[in-house]
Amino acid sequence: MRMVIAGLGYAGSAIAAEAVAAGFAVTGTARDPGRAAAPEGVAMVRFDEAGGAIAQATHLVVTAAPEAEGCPVLAAHAGAVGAATGLRWIGYLSTTGVYGDRGGAEVDEATPPAPGQARSQRRLAAEAAWRVAAAGRALDLFRIGGIYGPGRSALEDVRAGTARRVVKPGHSFSRIHVDDIALAVVAAARQDPAGVRVLHLVDDEPAGNAEVVAEAARLLGVAPPPEIPFEVARAGMSPMALSFWSENRRVASGATRAALGITWRCPTYREGLARILAAGG
Repeated sequence: MRMVIAGLGYAGSAIAAEAVAAGFAVTGTARDPGRAAAPEGVAMVRFDEAGGAIAQATHLVVTAAPEAEGCPVLAAHAGAVGAATGLRWIGYLSTTGVYGDRGGAEVDEATPPAPGQARSQRRLAAEAAWRVAAAGRALDLFRIGGIYGPGRSALEDVRAGTARRVVKPGHSFSRIHVDDIALAVVAAARQDPAGVRVLHLVDDEPAGNAEVVAEAARLLGVAPPPEIPFEVARAGMSPMALSFWSENRRVASGATRAALGITWRCPTYREGLARILAAGG
C-alpha cells in the first residue's frame, strides 16, 4: 500500500504518522522540503516534482487548500492521477463550511451543501472537480470542522494570556482533534470502498468558544478570562474571524463513525484538551 499525501502540513503530518503505523509506505509533498519536517518513516518530495510518486500510488490524500484557479493538486498533477493505474482510493480534505449558515440547525452527511463564504464555495468546487478526476475510483470527501491539537488549542491561548471567552447565545462550533482526523482518514483508506462518500470529521459535542476556554483554564489550574459578549468582542475581530462567527450549524458525524467502524479518541473538546495536556502540550 503506497500512500501519497499532497500537503504535509498540520493534518497531513498526523495522517502520515498514522498511515505509517498502519503499514503504508508514505510519501508526503511540500512546496519547500528543506523547510518542512516529515514524521519518522515518511519520504518527502517537492510538490511540483510529485508526479512520479502519485503515478505509483495506491492511495492519495489531498490536504492542499483550493486556490482561485481550483485545486492545486489537479492543476499540477491531473495527468499523473489519470495515469496512476494502481490508484484505487482518493481522500479529499474539505470543510463543513460547505453547508453555510444553518441558524444553529443540525446537518448530517446527507444534507445538501449551501456555501455562503467564497472560500467554502471554492472547496465545494474542488470537491466537484475531484468527483470527475476520480474517474471510477473510490473517493472519500472529508468535510472537517475546526481543527485543533498540540500547539493549536485553547491551552496555548490561556497560557499566553490571549484567550478570550466570547459569548454568543445559541452559537456553537463543531471541532475535531487532529489525531481523530488521522484515525478516520486511515480507517477509510484501509476499507477501499466503492464510489463516492461524504464523511464528517467532527466530534460529538459542538460547543461555544467560552466553554472551551473555560475548560482549558480549568485543566491548567488558572482562573478563566472574563466573559465578553459577542457584540463587544466583534469590534476587535479580523474579517476572517467575523466570517466564522457569521455561520452557526451543528454538524453530526454518526453515519461517518458507523461507516468507518471507529469511535473518536476525543469525543468532545474535554477529552481533546486533556489529551494535549497529557502529551506535554
